[in-house]
Amino acid sequence: MNILELFEEPLRLWFKRKFKRLTPPQEKGIPYIFKGYNVLITAPTGSGKTLAGFACILNRLLKLSHENRLENKVYCIYVSPLRALNRDIYKNLITPLKEIEEISKEIGYTLHDEIRIFMRTGDTKESEKQKMLKKPPHILITTPETLSISISTPKFSKYLRGIESCIVDEIHELANKRGVHLSLSLERLNFYTNFQRIGLGATLEPKEEIAKFLAGYNDDGTPRKIVIVDATWEKQYDIKVICPVKDLIYTDNEEINDALYKNLDKLIQNHRTTLIFTNTRAGAERVVLHLRKKFPEKYNEENIQAHHGSMSRELRFEVEDKLKEGKLKAVASSVSLELGIDIGYIDLVVQIGSPKSVTKLIQRIGRSGHGFEEIAKGRIIALDRDDLVEVSVMARAALQRKLDRVKIPKNCLDILSQHILGMALEKKWDLNEMYKIIRRSYCYKDLSYEDFVSVIKYLAGKYVDLEYQRVYAKIWYDENENKIGRKKGSRVIYYLNIGAIPDEVKVDVYELPSRRYIGNIEEEFLERLSPGDIFQLGGRYYRFKYASKMNCYVEKVPENVIPNIPVWFSELLPLSFDLALEIQMFREIMREKLKNESKKDVIKWLLENFPIDENSSLNIYRYFEEQLKHSYIPGYKEILIEYTKDLNGRNFLIFHCLFGRRCNEALSRFFGKIISEKIQKNVAIVLNDNGFGFILPKKINVDEILNEAMKRDMDKELKEVIRRTELFRRRFRHVASRCFLILKNYKGHKISVERQQINAENLIKILEEYENFPAIKETYREILEDVFDIDAAKTVLEWIKNNEIKIKVIETDIPSPFSYNLILLGDVDVIFMQDRRKRLIELHKKLMEKFKVEIHA
Repeated sequence: MNILELFEEPLRLWFKRKFKRLTPPQEKGIPYIFKGYNVLITAPTGSGKTLAGFACILNRLLKLSHENRLENKVYCIYVSPLRALNRDIYKNLITPLKEIEEISKEIGYTLHDEIRIFMRTGDTKESEKQKMLKKPPHILITTPETLSISISTPKFSKYLRGIESCIVDEIHELANKRGVHLSLSLERLNFYTNFQRIGLGATLEPKEEIAKFLAGYNDDGTPRKIVIVDATWEKQYDIKVICPVKDLIYTDNEEINDALYKNLDKLIQNHRTTLIFTNTRAGAERVVLHLRKKFPEKYNEENIQAHHGSMSRELRFEVEDKLKEGKLKAVASSVSLELGIDIGYIDLVVQIGSPKSVTKLIQRIGRSGHGFEEIAKGRIIALDRDDLVEVSVMARAALQRKLDRVKIPKNCLDILSQHILGMALEKKWDLNEMYKIIRRSYCYKDLSYEDFVSVIKYLAGKYVDLEYQRVYAKIWYDENENKIGRKKGSRVIYYLNIGAIPDEVKVDVYELPSRRYIGNIEEEFLERLSPGDIFQLGGRYYRFKYASKMNCYVEKVPENVIPNIPVWFSELLPLSFDLALEIQMFREIMREKLKNESKKDVIKWLLENFPIDENSSLNIYRYFEEQLKHSYIPGYKEILIEYTKDLNGRNFLIFHCLFGRRCNEALSRFFGKIISEKIQKNVAIVLNDNGFGFILPKKINVDEILNEAMKRDMDKELKEVIRRTELFRRRFRHVASRCFLILKNYKGHKISVERQQINAENLIKILEEYENFPAIKETYREILEDVFDIDAAKTVLEWIKNNEIKIKVIETDIPSPFSYNLILLGDVDVIFMQDRRKRLIELHKKLMEKFKVEIHA
């Protein structure tokens, strides 16, 4: 079948002049889109999938214009989670349209009306919106939040009620509340007209679930039909893991740093444009700073820049433009450049440290070799032994096409509140009809009628106590007729407060008892603090006492007291549960090989089976050899529990639980509660992706703790643990603002985050008695399911109960090598390591003395 024959002549000619041939996602996807099927296309960045999505829509509009049948309405909605990507798509559509119009004139193909494309986001000026009311776009480019507002806008929504297709781009980035928001908007549109849904993404797994998310459900509970077009692995990847030094323990920090930047310099100089990813914003800044300092003759402000979310939009756009124009030799970024905005030609991506998931790695490396048939080239630099193991397994999983599964939130009662109010603005609704529409969304197909009605009752002001907090009804609810509608003033509240992204600001830190201001921290960092936690700020150590409003109060502690929360903790990405299990399997294979094979054979196996360099293989071998000599290497579905002491003589109970940080958050707090009750004292918890540990005042019986854990209800226990935390208070504010329980904007006046937090804390006191109040219930759900991974944690507990997990308990006088990063307080910032190196070497020397072997520096 000649696909181009499906198109009108101007579009067909444009394709032939512009491209040598169609790309795989175009060849596979266009025929289904042309026939009107719902289609999900998964293909690498730069493979032409966006054009595959738009080609049939442009063809339809050309034909209608040629036949003088083009109406004043929106035919296609394009939704992306990124405003920057929206700008790119707008530019990338306008140019082809002009070229197609020129070809039409050239061949005498009459176009009676111009095809209009407009962009409508939160940044769109009022004058632009007015133009759209007179002449609506045929293709509307927008974001999930703005689409929801557009559907509820009386004058503009009429243009949306006859749409024929909707394209959702970067769909893999919508496994969050913004995606939940979009799923309900699509069902609200579907109430007025059936339309074709086209999803585009680079790294989608599980594809079947994402397809259901895009297509939604029929009233009988069956998923709507959708075709999955998988062109993901047509692209070739060149991935290699690099370790700059032969020994990651005894090489001094200056030498490691020097080796890192020499490697970086060599890679940058051997390529035209290099994109460097770090795991923190500060890391991105440091890479740029050090390259300029170490090689001033090569790097300056003109050819190397940083790009991250803390920079102003103007600065970010300036860097993006320079990249597109080929003016930069290198750019260092945290996460801001990993999505599909057009940044021009990149021929190498360098990842420093672990990106924590195969999907993330593929997304980042896929930014290189952007064109179809070009090879995506990536180099991963590891400076820590746990990181090294992680990225080696990850790189092989990427080459073997194993992706991490995404999990889309379900039954979010705060997003539901927004859409119920949005629907009430459209017309009066029968509750059963509204409930039926909402349950067509993948995210709400299992929503109970009780939860649905509880949101209705809240919005209708049925909780009298709330009026004393100036929380008034936004809708009316007639319980006899089972109908709802809007109340006066609710439209303004909806327009000014809609959205899934919470307001966040820096939190000021004050030292007690003087209340002297000493700096600020991220609010997300504050969420993780419990009274007694110690962290570093401005080169000094502080113990967290309490928080009030947007202020954090601490007391200074001696410098010999070790912090248990790294300052960059909140920025770190969590290791995925799927990849954690892969690393467990690798550990088991290594254990058996070390028992049965020579060093030479094991290193040969590593180099032949993993995309790593020789330094990496040496460091991995030594790491596992030392762990096996010390005690035991836990493998697949195995947990090693180690009772030990650190260099300061503190008692540590380490759970070598390699399940990823989100799962370990839930497990550690669950076991921590049981231990605290047992010893009648709060215990400090340290955790990372590879496990968690408790700092104990005395030795405890581990078997008793495990037996007690098997009897407990994890949901109930964790709710009790998190109820009094900063995490709960801050997340409640986020949820309450999405529910319109507290407002971010009132009558055009922006309400400060501090005032929002005060309002939220006052409301918590009132609502505590209502366990199933929507905002309280959703706060618990968000923390347990989205922040933690309670499902994975429950799976682990179930494995333990069913004896599917082998548990080995040991007592050691010297911590095992696998416990170092926990003893040394979590994961390491791979760019800046000197704070922990001395303690790391001290621990390792103790181990070497025990083995009575020479240090292998």
